[in-house]
Amino acid sequence: MRDRLRVLLNSLESELRMQGRWDSLSPPEGALRSTEPFAVDTLEFDQWLQWILLPRLHDLLLRQQPLPTSCAIEPMAEECYGPDDPTTTRIVSLIAQIDALLNDSDGDSN
Repeated sequence: MRDRLRVLLNSLESELRMQGRWDSLSPPEGALRSTEPFAVDTLEFDQWLQWILLPRLHDLLLRQQPLPTSCAIEPMAEECYGPDDPTTTRIVSLIAQIDALLNDSDGDSN
């Protein structure tokens, strides 16, 4: 399960980069400390994926820590990207797969 998650996270990063949605500069430190869901008050959704979600999940994998067992990122992705943007279909699909994998896990499956 962890290997599959790693592949999905890497695929999501690749897709964000390929679509030009990957920032080369980090947002201000304060923006990364938002307490709002998805940091909606300080970051764009792409930035949240890049600077918060991906690093946190990679860190949990690296340190062999339990993974979240409840994940619902897909609805936010659909809201942010909208149903009429065919370029984001792959991103939403990858996020849906991450959600499904984490929701089916017990938090520390290998």
